[in-house]
Amino acid sequence: MSERVVVIGAGESGTGAAILAKAKGYDVFVSDSSVIKDYYQQELDKRGIEWEQGAHTLSKVQNANLVIKSPGVPNNAPLIKEYVTRGIPVISEIEFAGRFTDAKMICITGSNGKTTTTSLIYHICKMAGLNVGLAGNIGSSLAWQVAENNHDYYIIELSSFQLDNMYDFKANVAVLMNITPDHLDRYDNCMQNYVDAKMRITRNQTVDDAFVFWNEDPIIQRELKKYGLKATLYPFSENNLKDVDLAAYTQDGKLFFTRPDDFNMEQESLALTGLHNLYNSMAAGISANIIGIRKETIRKALQTFKGVEHRLEYVKKVDGVDYINDSKATNVNSCWYALQSMRTKTVLILGGKDKGNDYSEIADLVRQKCTGLVFMGLHNEKLVDFFKDFGIPYVSTDALDKALDAARSMAKPGDTVLLSPCCASFDLFTSYEDRGRKFKDYVNNMK
Repeated sequence: MSERVVVIGAGESGTGAAILAKAKGYDVFVSDSSVIKDYYQQELDKRGIEWEQGAHTLSKVQNANLVIKSPGVPNNAPLIKEYVTRGIPVISEIEFAGRFTDAKMICITGSNGKTTTTSLIYHICKMAGLNVGLAGNIGSSLAWQVAENNHDYYIIELSSFQLDNMYDFKANVAVLMNITPDHLDRYDNCMQNYVDAKMRITRNQTVDDAFVFWNEDPIIQRELKKYGLKATLYPFSENNLKDVDLAAYTQDGKLFFTRPDDFNMEQESLALTGLHNLYNSMAAGISANIIGIRKETIRKALQTFKGVEHRLEYVKKVDGVDYINDSKATNVNSCWYALQSMRTKTVLILGGKDKGNDYSEIADLVRQKCTGLVFMGLHNEKLVDFFKDFGIPYVSTDALDKALDAARSMAKPGDTVLLSPCCASFDLFTSYEDRGRKFKDYVNNMK
């Protein structure tokens, strides 16, 4: 009798895990307490994989030899806790997929910048002609690709939720952009629990592997002292530092990469602008350098990348006011980078599902740059309480149209209206993508 694999959650991750498990001869059952999208139902049916939706039937989910948990399912969910109590292994889709491929894994995490960096590395690899897949938080399920379209390299964006249930998986190149407070509601409001999850990206690395990180992040530096990593370290910094063997830095208007191959390029030739994007470009360039991509290709790719949807995405100018979609800014630090890059007076739209946010990080930038604040969410009390004494006009709204109408009335020609919410989207929208697209649709229809 074949081993029984139970997959909890049937989105892109869970469906991919089920497809790979079926392909490898497991007895597979998929269970989702919510409604499974028609597309995934069809893909499961096509391969003869049994599934259920709307509830977990205990008789079908209890007799598992292995459980693959989708990242959206918390570890403290009653069913998951029961599996752990019974000694049944609970792993992530990424962990499972890694058992069936020898491909090189370039893995990226961080509180901010990971999607842009992941997309940049993928762009460089594609330009270099590598057989490469994009997976994890963006792209297609890693397990699905391993099952049906295996690649030589995978560029994988990893959230803390995915890292939580990875044990034997190893990143050949691990990239950690930064660690700032995020998802604390999922980590018992304990920052160290979240930090521990992020540092799992270095798990199982050997002397043959690479760890790329932002040198000035105080949390990463603190954790490095604890871990004693075996991997080769590739720190990057905005400025050249005499006492640190940096893999990338800037000096006199140039971006320098020092190892394994030594080369440089004009900083102003980078396709992406702003300090945060400088860091993203450094991390991507270092990663490509490590896996042996030619410097000419890296240069060209960093000069031609088009950016990521919903990340400081210019939408339209209306009545002399620029509208910027930064819906992907789902934490405070990401909003900090957005505000830091603003060169005009700004009306900031923020709000949504608060994840234990501390807005003091953006307080100084709000005072310096913002001429108006619009709160958009079902529960704006925390925002009102924090910003009410800043002396900046604010409006509290509970819908996108109301928020944009308020922002439009506040903004003057030459200003910018910036959607950079600091919060998750799930009170008013299905995802940050849904929020960003609806924002763009509304702005594009403005007369």
